[in-house]
Amino acid sequence: MRKSLITTAVLGALAAPSFVFAADAAPAPDLTVSYNVGLFSQYIFRGLTQTNRQPALQGGVDLTHSSGFYLGAWGSNISWLKDKIGTGDNTVYTSGGSLEIDLYGGYRHTFDKVGSGLGIDIGALQYWYPGKLSHRSDQSGANTTEVYGALNYSYFQAKLSTVVSSNAWGFGNKYNAGLGDERGTYYAELNANIPIADSGFTAIAHVGRQEFDTAPASYTDWKLGLSKGFDNGVSLGAYYTDTNIKNGSTNATTNWTYAGKNIGDSTGTVFVQKTF
Repeated sequence: MRKSLITTAVLGALAAPSFVFAADAAPAPDLTVSYNVGLFSQYIFRGLTQTNRQPALQGGVDLTHSSGFYLGAWGSNISWLKDKIGTGDNTVYTSGGSLEIDLYGGYRHTFDKVGSGLGIDIGALQYWYPGKLSHRSDQSGANTTEVYGALNYSYFQAKLSTVVSSNAWGFGNKYNAGLGDERGTYYAELNANIPIADSGFTAIAHVGRQEFDTAPASYTDWKLGLSKGFDNGVSLGAYYTDTNIKNGSTNATTNWTYAGKNIGDSTGTVFVQKTF
């Protein structure tokens, strides 16, 4: 069967006209859509476990225009809003509080003429936590809005995110006893994702500083890890994270103890993720 098909193809080619028209390459679409889904042994956000060290299922969608503008949405299960705060029985939310949804949009540009991966990324991000907030007199809202800007160069990135909402993850004027809200709270970070030769492995390194405008809850976090990417869009990885929030300190006891644990303590995370 294979031989007869080849013979037919050859005869057909000889019988064809001696000229052909080159097929025009299909133009790249102006809009592209990508999706991602991942299973993590826990959800770490800026050095803090958001799921009390329990597994997290995460996923998102990104819409990108050829001009560089983009929109996206991402979600993950969480637990910290319903975990008991400090050593008491209070929680940030009285119902709901098991989901984080991030909505974002911005503009990216790479200076191709430089040839070194130099680029910028600016945008805004809304952290939305569906549920019912506790009506305690000292409890501020969890929903938070940030604007951000990043400078990328080769495998490295410097990024600054600044809060423009009055509340930031439960801190605000109520929490601060009327001393001020959390506008101006910022997170400064340095990131590196460095390919290891042609192995398909990537080394991950990160350090960040979360500085609250009014609440005495500021801290530094860092991360080291390794990931492995495959041609089918699957990636596997693991990383170690830690902060300078020390057990027994005022910062840990007052601000970062949930379900009886320091959520900024050192920990390890493994994950599998698929992009398509």
